[in-house]
Amino acid sequence: MSVPSPLAAFRDILVAVTEEGRGDEPEAGLAYGLTLAATAGAHLTVQSAARRLTMAGGVGLGFVRSLVADGNWRSRVRARVLAERVARDAAAAGVICTTEVPALAYPDLIARITARSRLADLTVLDAETREIDLDRALIDGLMIESGRPLIVVPAARSAFGTGRIVVAWDGSAQAARAANDALPFLRAAEAVEIVSVVGETDLPTSAAGADFAPHLARHGVAVSVSVLPVVGDVAETLRTRVGLFRADMLVMGAYRHSRLHEWCLGGVTRSLLARSSVPLFLAH
Repeated sequence: MSVPSPLAAFRDILVAVTEEGRGDEPEAGLAYGLTLAATAGAHLTVQSAARRLTMAGGVGLGFVRSLVADGNWRSRVRARVLAERVARDAAAAGVICTTEVPALAYPDLIARITARSRLADLTVLDAETREIDLDRALIDGLMIESGRPLIVVPAARSAFGTGRIVVAWDGSAQAARAANDALPFLRAAEAVEIVSVVGETDLPTSAAGADFAPHLARHGVAVSVSVLPVVGDVAETLRTRVGLFRADMLVMGAYRHSRLHEWCLGGVTRSLLARSSVPLFLAH
């Protein structure tokens, strides 16, 4: 009897792409999600969403309204063309794929994708380096509100792969949640390294990486442990270690910055979202 792949735990994968009318939206997440679904034998759902611009009642001249209407039409067309292309690519790869093309105003679009993500095992989004962007708002909202893990894919990584994985570990509940949610990836990996960065007071060390490693090993994970001093800052230390380890993925917990800023993710998370060479597996 053949042993099923650990990735078979993922049966339903959501990829969300937002069309904002710029014409230069990243699409690495689509290719990554498709290759992940093909590898896992999972169902792929693609939300090719068009952001609909709106105008306040009674505001604007006729030509302004025409510009807004034209922009909305172009966004819908691009979103629909993208969905049709993904459906063809999925069929060619033997992946069962459902495409949806919602056209909604900014807050409704975020709410729609957040709600849809709760129906999937995980969601894949493109990385977005700009702080003020629909995709960044999606990432923040999904992290806090969806209850599901998220993979954020940088532009340079359009194909799924988890041969080598770094797990950022600080003993927190968020780190434990992320490692647990990522367990199918960790079990499928050739090598996993738990990395604890020490030297900053905002990172607790209540459970050392060496204490966590036996738990992963009992799940069949090929795991090692490194404890690193901060060089520059925590995010930069992790980026450097990811490069040296030749990692294909970084697993980490996502944090709220504070109760007064509950929609603002913590500094390490924000820094890695802005600049990471590998996909980030995030859970809150």
